[in-house]
Amino acid sequence: MTLTPPQQAPAHRRKQATPLDQMGGTRGLVYSTLPVVTFVAANGARGLRTATIAAMAVAVGIGVERLWRKESVQPALGGVFGVAVAAGVSWYTGSAKDYFLIGIWASLGGALLFLASVLARRPLAGVLWNAATGHGDAWRTDPVSRRYYDIATLVLATVFGARFAVQLYLYEADEVGSLGVAKVVMGYPLLGLALLVVAWAARKSKHRLATLPA
Repeated sequence: MTLTPPQQAPAHRRKQATPLDQMGGTRGLVYSTLPVVTFVAANGARGLRTATIAAMAVAVGIGVERLWRKESVQPALGGVFGVAVAAGVSWYTGSAKDYFLIGIWASLGGALLFLASVLARRPLAGVLWNAATGHGDAWRTDPVSRRYYDIATLVLATVFGARFAVQLYLYEADEVGSLGVAKVVMGYPLLGLALLVVAWAARKSKHRLATLPA
């Protein structure tokens, strides 16, 4: 007779991912800020050419370190690509502030996308969360659940809209150092707060759907 080893213990110990975990943990937060901080510091000390090379070197170093730790290849390559594009735009135009240009307009695009999804009655907070967790689309048939996700999606739209407004103002004012600070402060920290609202909406929706008749 063959005994099957118990399978319940690992599942019992499995920890639910937090918003910080989903953004790569503390290391992911640090990694996201290092190229920006390096670019701003090097630009102030040695000029645009040095800043561009230094930011790229840091991004590549982070990518190599992630691969060495056998982490996912996609974030490593994505980080290097993102810094390369931003640095390339800045190098091409000859203006340090253009390092932030793509991110500024991407924030506007994100804000408009989140807002449009609410108007289309397909709030992206709900679509993305339930797709990632495999909970299906039962929430879309319940107006109350959809309202929770509307709130979360509008919070995300506000975060992206605030990023665009603040950073565009600093861009027009040629405040490269302040742009770097704003990108860091209004990056993962604000997104983390918004994801807490998304998690709240998901929890409220789950409890709501559990009380409805089958």
